[in-house]
Amino acid sequence: MPALTSIRTSEGKLEIVNQLLLPHTVEFIEVSSIADAYDAIKSMKIRGAPAIASLAALAVADYLTQNLQRTSGPEWLGSVEAFKEHVNVVLSYLFTARPTAVNLGAATRRLSKKLQASIDAGKDPRAIAQDLIAEAKEIDAEDVGRNKEMSKHGGEWLIERVKSQGGSGESLNVMTVCNTGSLATSGYGTALGLITYLHETGKLQRAFFTQSTPYHQGSRLTAFELQSLNIPSTMLCDSMVGSLFQHHNIHAIAVGADRIARNGDTANKIGTYNAAVLAARHNIPFIVVAPVSTVDLDVADGSGIPIEHRPAIEACLVRGALYPTALDANGVKQQATVMVTPEGLEGVYNPSFDVTPASLITAIVTEKGVAVKKEGEDVFDLTPIV
Repeated sequence: MPALTSIRTSEGKLEIVNQLLLPHTVEFIEVSSIADAYDAIKSMKIRGAPAIASLAALAVADYLTQNLQRTSGPEWLGSVEAFKEHVNVVLSYLFTARPTAVNLGAATRRLSKKLQASIDAGKDPRAIAQDLIAEAKEIDAEDVGRNKEMSKHGGEWLIERVKSQGGSGESLNVMTVCNTGSLATSGYGTALGLITYLHETGKLQRAFFTQSTPYHQGSRLTAFELQSLNIPSTMLCDSMVGSLFQHHNIHAIAVGADRIARNGDTANKIGTYNAAVLAARHNIPFIVVAPVSTVDLDVADGSGIPIEHRPAIEACLVRGALYPTALDANGVKQQATVMVTPEGLEGVYNPSFDVTPASLITAIVTEKGVAVKKEGEDVFDLTPIV
């Protein structure tokens, strides 16, 4: 199976894999406008904090390229003031697509900063647009390299941690939550990248992953990625984490992050906090793996992280392939959405994320290294890794 990817660009076309149809149908859809990018992020056709940041950046680059190539350029390319106002509106619009994932904000702020720097350098609108296009492409391109760096940092830290406690550092079992691989990033992944690194270096025995309801990012996407990488793995329902820890030797939990506060409190896929509480009860290291861009030093602690709540109906529905398998006229697996709750259910609690306090986190890993708490402290000093 070819390497999975969330975004691809070729011959001036920007496309994403529609993750709502995975794993049964691999369909790439074109993102040809800023509105398309906003919809893809908002509707979760693409998800994962690094991936949505890359898509937003590439959509801006594509949008500017299209307008530079027009024989009769738009009015906002006519002056620096009009250009600045228009681009800032575009960036602000994209930023509102999903509020919890700080990477999206980091990408739009980075482009806004480049916009102002190019203006301050006295450049004309077309030259400024070229600068923004180059910066946007760099935001996407640098993701894979940093993912491999943080995965190695985290993997080596875990091996040494196990050895320090009398273990061999071999045959490690690691559990993860949600999906943090190539489908959530521009490639390789964060927490799933750590698992991949352990597999590639012969240190992994088995990966365990939760279904991660109600969107089933684990059972749909992580399962798909682990299969494609031939990594031995076991799926479990979200409510089975405690049982797993009771009956299996789990060496660590590795999760990604959508936003990390200055003190180390971490917002991630709903269910992460549950896993962290159980990990603490069983003395299992809990590792957060995320790029520097996910760390929000402007937010002191988890209470300042906005938590997105999804529509109630999403928690009442499940989508998947028909079973037994049925193919349509084109040989594609037929899929269906079914309601698993009584119709008209009035009370539904459906946050996308929860916040795991720093006190429950053993280590936070970025491409710059690994941070652990000082003896006797419940919060992190993230300065060395940002």
